[in-house]
Amino acid sequence: MPLRPTLLVATNNPSKLKELTELLTGYPYTLLSLADLGIGETVAETGATFEENAALKARSYARMGATLTLADDSGLEVAALGGEPGVLSARYAGLGADDSQRIAYLLDKLDNVDDADRTARFRCVIALAIPGGDVRLYSGECKGRILRKPQGENGFGYDPIFLLDGSRETMAELGQKEKNNVSHRSAAFRKAGIALRQMALETGLSSQ
Repeated sequence: MPLRPTLLVATNNPSKLKELTELLTGYPYTLLSLADLGIGETVAETGATFEENAALKARSYARMGATLTLADDSGLEVAALGGEPGVLSARYAGLGADDSQRIAYLLDKLDNVDDADRTARFRCVIALAIPGGDVRLYSGECKGRILRKPQGENGFGYDPIFLLDGSRETMAELGQKEKNNVSHRSAAFRKAGIALRQMALETGLSSQ
């Protein structure tokens, strides 16, 4: 029986690693984390767009790990703030701030914005990179609006204040399975998943 190809899931965020690993359940790959390969280096997100950052991370970690690599860049875009925090989502309240501090900082900026104008979207770009090869990009989004206070204990990042369009629940009130059906990351992954299965077939393996 042929060995499964390896796929490095390149993120230092444990919540994101868990989410991506669950999305990859059933794919014909042996999944590796950065810790599995002893990679402690953090790739600086110096790009101006989600696409640039995702490609930068995927390409860099593919080189370090010498294997097919999946990386992503994602964040929240709020219309009333001109698309902020965008690529700065994780650093919006400053380096070292935690999720609650980032949420508080964002809510303070939106304090005088009417509910009808608090529209937002989560965006994700997933990059697949082969060492020394091309990088393929896949994007996804989900739309909603920003609440005035957090709701829910699940998820991470800005999930507790993001009310999904057509729903009474925030991202943080959804179970993981529900979130994997509607999230920006799952939307991008569904596109990337087609490529991953094709890559596996090209190695002589079939999906399981």
